[in-house]
Amino acid sequence: MEKYTLSVLVENHAGVLSRVVGLFTRRGFNIHSLSVGTTKDEKISRITIEVKGDDYMLEQVSKQLSKLMEVIKLKKLTEGDMVKRGLILIKVKATPKTRGEIIEVTNVFRANIVDISETTLTVEMTGSDRKIDAFLRMMENYGVEEIARTGMTALERGASTLRLN
Repeated sequence: MEKYTLSVLVENHAGVLSRVVGLFTRRGFNIHSLSVGTTKDEKISRITIEVKGDDYMLEQVSKQLSKLMEVIKLKKLTEGDMVKRGLILIKVKATPKTRGEIIEVTNVFRANIVDISETTLTVEMTGSDRKIDAFLRMMENYGVEEIARTGMTALERGASTLRLN
């Protein structure tokens, strides 16, 4: 199965996200990642959806999404033509002995320590799936207490935009 990233511009009002997600649910397709937020125009939201499947599944979902009245524009983004990032907050066990090591690893990954307690460090990091997964593997050695992870969000590279007209 391949992972696809869809960028969908929709009218920003109640129930739109539910209808979009419902299309995937009714067809038994699992959403791998989901991110939603308003655009520079507050009447429009961008939904970034990552889904695993095949070309047929993608074609069916795209056709169904295009039929929704609230969907303004839909585009499949490709790996080479997009900038894609996610955010993770991770709370890691930290002893006086391991605290310095955790800070070093955090710096290598260009992450930020956002909270410190006597027994834990909470780290914030943004990046690609690969970068986030690599960071998580490194932190497992210290003991992960808790994780909060956003869905991926993406934009096309360069001057290309998902325009309304």
